[in-house]
Amino acid sequence: MKFEKKMIDIIKRTYDVKSFRFHRPEGFDYKPGQYILVSLTVEGNVMTKAFSLSSSPTEKDHIEFTKKLTGHPFSNALDNMKIGDRAVISGPFGKMTFEGEYAKIALLSGGIGITPMISICKYCTDLHLDADIVLIYSNKTENDLAFMKELDEMMHNSNNLKIVYTLTRASESWTGCRERISENMIVSEIPDYMERRFYICGAPDMVKSMEEMLTAMKIPKDMVKKEALSGY
Repeated sequence: MKFEKKMIDIIKRTYDVKSFRFHRPEGFDYKPGQYILVSLTVEGNVMTKAFSLSSSPTEKDHIEFTKKLTGHPFSNALDNMKIGDRAVISGPFGKMTFEGEYAKIALLSGGIGITPMISICKYCTDLHLDADIVLIYSNKTENDLAFMKELDEMMHNSNNLKIVYTLTRASESWTGCRERISENMIVSEIPDYMERRFYICGAPDMVKSMEEMLTAMKIPKDMVKKEALSGY
């Protein structure tokens, strides 16, 4: 489905991350974890980039995608948009989806890779699904934690959702994990990991290292879904 819509809201998530909302067109159906293509006119040329939907299919009035603002031309054009400005959107695309078909899943997210995980967690929480979910969310510092309030609220409202935050450059006051996602962390935080389907999303290097780690942990490849995000 391809459509042109006006921006209806812009939400600042962190110092360099914003969410952009548009009215959800009638008939636009998608699965949690899917992505869309967004086209903007940038310096006189039409440019198109892929973004995972950070909204949930349970949110009927809007769709939302979230972008880390990197200073590149497309990113700057998006950052300069105002409510009422228009964008051309097409989709949905992608197979890294979850609608409750597995009893247990583990989500491994780095940075802006949280976006499809937010969609999955919100979907399962809103529909009170029985699926057991553990999300490990890695960032550099406290200031890089997007959606922390929303995630904490979801965890508070669901007995089936566990969230582990880990920071690689945390301040002295941080009381949580202080390392990259590792085999030891997974064994400690997800002791039944062999029973779970894994979902990975983040920068290409992060996704590759997580794949290699899971392979070393004897997780079959058909138990792993992945999506690597561009930084542009």
